[in-house]
Amino acid sequence: MDFFSDLLLPGNTSLASTLVLLSFVIAAGIYLGKLRVAGISLGVTFVLFVGILMGHFGYTVQPDVLKFVREFGLILFIFAIGLQVGPAFFSSFKEGGIRLNMLAVLGIALNVAIVLAIYYIDGNTSMEALVGVMSGAVTNTPGLAAAQQAAGNPEAVNVMSMGYAAAYPLGVLGIIMAMLIIKAVFGVKTEKEVEAMNAEAEDGQGKPFLASFEVTNALINGRTLVQLHQIIHCEFVVSRLMQQDGSTIIPKSTTQIRVGDKLYVVMNAVDLPSFEAVVGPAIEMDDEDWNEVAPEHVVSRRILITNNSYNGVALGKLRLHKGYNLNCTRVNRAGVDLLATPGLRLQIGDRITIVGDLNDIDRLSSKLGNSMKRLDHPNLITIFVGILFGIIVGSINVGFGMKLGLAGGPLVVAILLSRFGYKFKLVTYTSSSASLMLRELGICLFLAAVGIGAGANFASTVFNYTGMWWVIWGFIITFVPLLVVGLIARGVYKINYLTIMGLMSGGYTDPPALAYAGNSTGSDAPAVAYSTVYPLTMFLRVVAAQALILCFM
Repeated sequence: MDFFSDLLLPGNTSLASTLVLLSFVIAAGIYLGKLRVAGISLGVTFVLFVGILMGHFGYTVQPDVLKFVREFGLILFIFAIGLQVGPAFFSSFKEGGIRLNMLAVLGIALNVAIVLAIYYIDGNTSMEALVGVMSGAVTNTPGLAAAQQAAGNPEAVNVMSMGYAAAYPLGVLGIIMAMLIIKAVFGVKTEKEVEAMNAEAEDGQGKPFLASFEVTNALINGRTLVQLHQIIHCEFVVSRLMQQDGSTIIPKSTTQIRVGDKLYVVMNAVDLPSFEAVVGPAIEMDDEDWNEVAPEHVVSRRILITNNSYNGVALGKLRLHKGYNLNCTRVNRAGVDLLATPGLRLQIGDRITIVGDLNDIDRLSSKLGNSMKRLDHPNLITIFVGILFGIIVGSINVGFGMKLGLAGGPLVVAILLSRFGYKFKLVTYTSSSASLMLRELGICLFLAAVGIGAGANFASTVFNYTGMWWVIWGFIITFVPLLVVGLIARGVYKINYLTIMGLMSGGYTDPPALAYAGNSTGSDAPAVAYSTVYPLTMFLRVVAAQALILCFM
């Protein structure tokens, strides 16, 4: 039975006992993280607390092994995060998301300002401890990881871990409390906010909207579709055209429209009045009606882009009209429908809706790939090439002695690869399940290593006068910026309460708070706002935590 005690009792640091310890910490942490209290769970963050508990009871890992597990887990996690948020990172700066992102940036600035104020006023709390407390208060593990990597020395790493663990529980509760206070201050009725949000969604701005029109304007009689685009200054695709004799065709850019023709158009709903003013009134013909009058050989199909040769190719370069006599009406990317404009660049994993002859569709399908099996294979070359260059970028001195490090480097490279990787023939598509596996594996390894390393001194440091102030500082860092941002968002900009809930959750990169917002409203609107501010917020929180350590250590 000696081998059994060697594996399970504290004090043994062999490779086998280390693997057993890490496996137990991760498995137990994930299981406990699924438990819900008032509909809220801490998720994989519980791995940190289980690791602290095991470290407290004397379980240890060799320092070099512990550091490798922590850093490797960090790299996997942060790179997967970068690939996930990258596609939305640049689009989040568009007009619709600028205001929300600026409010999120204000929240980050207030977090940092409060940390600096505490640092100078208190005088007894180190910056390492405050950065750990701040990371826990805003529930941002990547920020903690970046700061620990920047600090380097084991003592600072452990202090940050303890500060993070002390502030994290009230960090989650503080976000939800701020939501409830904003709701009470402005007398918000959730039902009315949901109705208002649904009314906005019906406007469908930026989303494909299908409508049928009858041409009645004699001034456009004989005009081609290219000329119609020049008259109506908006994006649209004419999917099918019914001529006066009742025949239905797949129109091309040179097709002329005549008074009495009926058009089936994919457009933005906000452009509906402009289209009616130029073309004619909307008529009651939906997709089913058009399918009934279409020739037998004309069908609508979805094609999956899996051929690497078309990764990053503009939709217009497929020459669908001239080469295939087909029309593309929509592009579905990650579950979201996009209007099929000529300048839209295709990505591996896109599903394009094509209308035309089935034989022509089959020809195009074979060229674009259309193979689900192809998407099941992870693009490991892209992942490890990205990690390689991420580490190189993270090691470069960017000025004033600052480096992006093992957190910032892979994050920046992953974001850039997800947006521009096609230019280097790199496929960045990763299935959602593979991405989640990579991300969860990395964060679990990181949290387990951090918890075990910090566990030995956790109780003596946190459960005393110092720890009490860490909890208090953490709650202030959590609550005050959220209250300020919430009051400005609602009081000044009159932003919908559901959007504010998503802004608060995304600004603190906090999935438990987002889950509460979704469950309490029954709406997806908070998730939309969350995804709008999440990319920029994640990036800035990593940079802010690292900058504080590098500037004040």
